[in-house]
Amino acid sequence: MKKKKENRIYLIDVTNRDGVQTSRICLAKLQKTMMNIYLNEVGVFQSELGFPVTRHETNYLNANLELARKGALSPIRLEGWLRATVGDVETTFSKTPKIKHLNLSISTSDQMIVHKFKGKLDHEDVIKGMIEAVKRARRLGAETIGVNAEDASRSQLDYLVRFALAAKHAGADRIRYCDTLGYDSPFSIYDRVRFLAERVGLPIELHCHNDLGMVVACSVAGAKAAIDAGQDAYINTTVNGMGERAGNADLVSVILAIKYASGLSGKYILDERIKLNRAWKIAKYASYAFGVPIPINQPGVGANAFAHESGIHADGALKARRNYELYDYEELGRGEPDIIETGRQITAGEYSGIKGFRNVYEKLEIKFRNDKEAEKILELVRYANVHTQKPLTHDELRFIAQYPDIATKIFTMSP
Repeated sequence: MKKKKENRIYLIDVTNRDGVQTSRICLAKLQKTMMNIYLNEVGVFQSELGFPVTRHETNYLNANLELARKGALSPIRLEGWLRATVGDVETTFSKTPKIKHLNLSISTSDQMIVHKFKGKLDHEDVIKGMIEAVKRARRLGAETIGVNAEDASRSQLDYLVRFALAAKHAGADRIRYCDTLGYDSPFSIYDRVRFLAERVGLPIELHCHNDLGMVVACSVAGAKAAIDAGQDAYINTTVNGMGERAGNADLVSVILAIKYASGLSGKYILDERIKLNRAWKIAKYASYAFGVPIPINQPGVGANAFAHESGIHADGALKARRNYELYDYEELGRGEPDIIETGRQITAGEYSGIKGFRNVYEKLEIKFRNDKEAEKILELVRYANVHTQKPLTHDELRFIAQYPDIATKIFTMSP
């Protein structure tokens, strides 16, 4: 007799969609592409890579979908976010015809239906419009569809069930329960998600915010509820917890919670593809790209995450790690010293010449077939520096040299 598959917790990272909506900050399209590459290395199931209906995203989205077809972004899935309207669905497939994974979003709470839609839509219109959008997306070629209930945590539970059942019957693969304002507690979200999952019979995606400081706890409690109800769970994360207002669930903190928290460790199964030893690398890159320092007390990757000064703590940690460290820093890819160049530095940027440029790439052990290829990559590196307005990282330089045609698309803007 075949053993029944155990339900799992998968991670869908939304740094490139919700993270970049953080007020006052942004990512260049090259930086968003690098985030997708690093998320794939971490083993994240899916990246919400952007907005298919937004004009300035089009070249970046198509370029990343091409990277996926080439195998450079695999096995991670690339998914677009759009409103649950037929118009958005049709625009999405006209501008990004190769996209296969979508999340369609619409508000479900009384607060938003009354005070956001202002009479344009009522509760029945919300369900009807969502059904039409899901069916249209499926007909146009969507392979997976998540339906987002925005402000689910403040929605009437009986209406939320009716909405989710309608999505299921229309062809949705999962329901995204959005705690849009960080309103839930770990206790309320557990009860509500379990009730929803048991009655609808679909996997549940948890999208939580940190307005009350409970985002990781709520995300994990919601995932626990879905699995206890017999469904897979998908937690939305962002790298370093970036996101609107107080942020979203931090990728590394969520992984650590599932792996090490009492009552979760060994009982609730995290997607086996997750590689925690890539955590340090992606956290540092996100900090650099966003221009936002990692808080010293950030779980796992903060400067003080493994620092001990108190006599009692230092003595205990030196005697045995587990006295004061719940997990090992090596597990997160930490431990090697960061090398800081203090002598001569030749960098590549928007005003680089060919000799300095060649010196930079020689240090990366990248050789060019001829002068023409070198000149082409140099020109792209100049554009990349204009594009990011930051010195390029070694991985960014490698990416440009390896995928010059895709880099060209990413840097191209057509207002």
